[in-house]
Amino acid sequence: MDRLLHHDRTLDELEGAWPDPPDNTTALVKTVHALRRKKLGTLTVEDLQRLVSQSVSLPFLLPLAMEVLRDNPLAEGRYYAGDLLSAVLGCPPSAWALFPDLAEELEGIASQLHDMERYLAADIDRFLATRAT
Repeated sequence: MDRLLHHDRTLDELEGAWPDPPDNTTALVKTVHALRRKKLGTLTVEDLQRLVSQSVSLPFLLPLAMEVLRDNPLAEGRYYAGDLLSAVLGCPPSAWALFPDLAEELEGIASQLHDMERYLAADIDRFLATRAT
């Protein structure tokens, strides 16, 4: 699959539209639903961080997130420097099974980062430990 093929499409177009969220739902759920309607190529670091941290559409979003992390491993969305990296590192091994080359690349990126904040260092250590098994 050409990983750049879908920049002009939305997740709803690629996976089928989700029904509208209930009126009494959280702001996060409403945001996730709205982000599924944005073209993938227009998603910001913050958008990617939110979607990836919720494990939404990882087969489409992990390659996009890696495009960002390749250029700036500490790309900052809404919360802190490296929040996208933290979200990506927290993806389950089953998501990485689809992209072993990207998992290997992320391992290389993560292993090059030193003197990180404690929370980010813990995420890196967990990811690297799962890769070692």
